[in-house]
Amino acid sequence: MRNKVENKADQIYELLKQNDFKVTPQRKVILNLFFDKIGEHLSAEEVYNLLQENHPEIGLATVYRTLELYAELDVLQKMSFDDSKNRYELNNNDIHHHHHLICTGCGKVSEFSDDLLEALEEQITTKTKFKIMDHKVKFYGKCESCYNK
Repeated sequence: MRNKVENKADQIYELLKQNDFKVTPQRKVILNLFFDKIGEHLSAEEVYNLLQENHPEIGLATVYRTLELYAELDVLQKMSFDDSKNRYELNNNDIHHHHHLICTGCGKVSEFSDDLLEALEEQITTKTKFKIMDHKVKFYGKCESCYNK
């Protein structure tokens, strides 16, 4: 697994260079955080707070700029869950789709990866000749902890 992460990181560093961006220590640290938190949906503030213990020299503005750069380069997926914060997750193009379950009680975001919409996409494409490239689904409700309160 570690080799796969290192290879992916090397690919991303090469992408930065190809787009005339430097591979800075701060960009490496932020990227590594996302490799350590695969499947989590982190806001800039959460990234900043997670970095403070081991990297207090990295400022919030650097975090914001780096997240936006990685989103622009399609390294991170930028999402909004209607809580006035952008959240980011590592873009994994190997996975077709996953959907998000958003708790309206505590704000926790989790993933649901069964793609029940593939058949619907095929029907739409057949009927309309519109080729669907992607879709995003968000389910709002209560997580088990909030539901049982």
